[in-house]
Amino acid sequence: MTRRKKRTFTPEFRQDAVKLFEAGDRTIGEVSRDLDLTPSVLRSWVKQHEADSGKGTVGTLTTPEREELKKLRRENRQLREDREILKKAATFFAKERG
Repeated sequence: MTRRKKRTFTPEFRQDAVKLFEAGDRTIGEVSRDLDLTPSVLRSWVKQHEADSGKGTVGTLTTPEREELKKLRRENRQLREDREILKKAATFFAKERG
């Protein structure tokens, strides 16, 4: 099985793809085939669109919530790294004094 190169899509393209599916006359498989996408990608875009428009299942994050979570995780990782550096520096200077 050959693996596709990861592609990026504009928000406009994603919206248009979701609209094609939501028109109701074609399945996710048909729309994804026409747009050269995998059905799972289109399905995730549809699910995200539903969450953003308030129709998603309970617990599904909206796009702004996902972005905030991503930002907070990045910040948390940086703070953990900073803390480790400070711990090592404190240990180093404590050894030099003693």
